[in-house]
Amino acid sequence: MDRRTVLAILLLLIVAFLPAIFLKPQPGAEANLNAGDTALAVTPEGKAPGQSPETQPQDRARREPGVSAVPTVPTVPAGQVAETQVGPEDTVFVESPLYRLGFSTRGGRLVVAELKEYNSLLRNGSGFVQLMPENSEFLDYTLLSGGDSVRLGDFPMEPSRERLEVNRAGRTLELRGTRDGVSATLTYTFDPDRYIFRVEASIDGLPSDRGLVLIGLGPRLQSAEADTALDFQTYGIVTKAGKTQNLKFRSLDEGERRDLSGPFEWVAIKSKYFLAAVLTIDEGATRLGGAIAVGGEKSGKFHVNAHVRASLAAPNGTFRHTVYIGPQEADRLSRIGHDLEDVNPYGWIFRPIVRPFAAIVLKVLIWMHDTLNLAYGWALILFGIAVKIVLWPLQQKSMRSSLAMQAIQPDIKALQDRHKGDPQKLQQETMKLYREHGVNPLGGCLPMLLPMPVLFALFFVFGNTIEFRGVPFLWLPDLSAHDPLYIIPVVMGASMFLLSWIGQRGLPPNPQTKMMMYVFPLVLTFMFARFSSGLNLYYAVSNLAGLPQQWLIAEERKKRKRRT
Repeated sequence: MDRRTVLAILLLLIVAFLPAIFLKPQPGAEANLNAGDTALAVTPEGKAPGQSPETQPQDRARREPGVSAVPTVPTVPAGQVAETQVGPEDTVFVESPLYRLGFSTRGGRLVVAELKEYNSLLRNGSGFVQLMPENSEFLDYTLLSGGDSVRLGDFPMEPSRERLEVNRAGRTLELRGTRDGVSATLTYTFDPDRYIFRVEASIDGLPSDRGLVLIGLGPRLQSAEADTALDFQTYGIVTKAGKTQNLKFRSLDEGERRDLSGPFEWVAIKSKYFLAAVLTIDEGATRLGGAIAVGGEKSGKFHVNAHVRASLAAPNGTFRHTVYIGPQEADRLSRIGHDLEDVNPYGWIFRPIVRPFAAIVLKVLIWMHDTLNLAYGWALILFGIAVKIVLWPLQQKSMRSSLAMQAIQPDIKALQDRHKGDPQKLQQETMKLYREHGVNPLGGCLPMLLPMPVLFALFFVFGNTIEFRGVPFLWLPDLSAHDPLYIIPVVMGASMFLLSWIGQRGLPPNPQTKMMMYVFPLVLTFMFARFSSGLNLYYAVSNLAGLPQQWLIAEERKKRKRRT
């Protein structure tokens, strides 16, 4: 590679990767809560400006080890029912081949969500992924009607069965409860083949047939990753109202409150690989209005107190919605529709370019794994070699174009000396020289950059795609995580140096080029050291597979030099 190519690649890498390292999302503008579709500033104690301490609800959060309690969102200004403990709280379990869900008999909150296809990667953990934290308020319903609020979490509820094995014959669970003259029935309908269930509720005894229901979303999903700190960085609330928007938990200050404007097709909380979403995708489903998120304390910023508003319909104060709780698997989410696969917003500003490449690369790797029965690591190696073979003719043309440019450099220098006072004439004569020798000045760079979209796509594929989560290869425990021994990044950097060293054979000595030959591999090794080992493996294989081509071009250059 000549100096221009090296500099172009370096600039592309800097532009592509440094935002992921240094840039953080900025909090949105502050505005008045009554606007309903903008952000609202809340004091660090979690109180809205002008709100008296008497209207503040108590913090109900049970502390999870290592995580601070979450300040509760104030839901209504008056008439709030005091929270009392009524009878024991049990868990009703629902089990299918894909999942094991647990619902509390106090209001029907989802308190357990085990996914049987995915193992926990926690260093001191074992068993399946469990997505609900100890203080889960996911599907914690609060009813607002006639100026009063009724929290179903205060209702002792009787299940229609103690345990449900989901199959074609048994797919429905009911929870019924009565308190203070209000009766509630929650009906859950499950699908044995999908991570989806439907919720239908009927409420009797409310002051009015109409009102609102607040559907709890917080405080977060429970991490099941080896690198929990990296997992927490991805936590957020994603909404779909025309377009998808991602509010990352880390963008919220302590006690800061945000109002998110609806109506929504769905609202979800996410981690790096998993998702819990409330959707209105079925006919007759309750319309989702706005949502509220309140940031946690400084010591626990990666959880929020959040809920989404929906309307209670007459008669009997009914509401309906669908719940997805499972992996962020693109094919599975796209089959649900409504752009649910957009919860994973990888690609940043390059998304329109990267996403199609990422989809193709992912399909190819999965096909190689499933059809050829190859481990993903070997499939990645074979893929890297195949990409290099496919691009060989274009890159050969690029390298020969660089040779032709080097051959006419003395003529270009002569033109520059002859027309140094006439830039227009210099440009005309230079283009004439290019035509006479059949040289394209861009021909040496553009084909060399063709592998870049694949490299960028793999960066996001291995950093965000659940198919590679926890997949081992040789000494690598996880292709989606960095190499704990840093062997692959060193091999990648060494292969880059070797490519540059061979590429300089037969060229006139150039101090700048020589410096780049040493500095560029070191910079890349440093940058890639904490990137996924799968990405480093592909890049190293691609470099090594390119050595024969680089050697042949160097030999061709030496022969031309001897002839001249």
